[in-house]
Amino acid sequence: MAKKKTAKPECDARPVSLPDDATAEELAQLAWAVAHPARVRIVRLLISREACVCGEIVAELPLAQSTVSQHLKILKESGMIQGEIDGPKVCYCINASKLDALKKLIANL
Repeated sequence: MAKKKTAKPECDARPVSLPDDATAEELAQLAWAVAHPARVRIVRLLISREACVCGEIVAELPLAQSTVSQHLKILKESGMIQGEIDGPKVCYCINASKLDALKKLIANL
């Protein structure tokens, strides 16, 4: 029995300009920052408020304090959030410029 030839799907052959390494690195770093559902929830929470104390974040998530602190550390290291020490508390807020950068990088993906 002879095999039938199947048509290969046609790909769009438009030339693509690849982003530079710095842009790819920035996208990867910011994407990693929001690559966990808990961190997405933290970002959404901080977007909805001007500032948020760590204890309030813990109260909103079904996670232990230490786990939330680890997620906050990752978000802060990426620059996605900022934290200010206010006595014994740390107040966190979203870094709007990093959030905008992430949106633009994804839009250009």
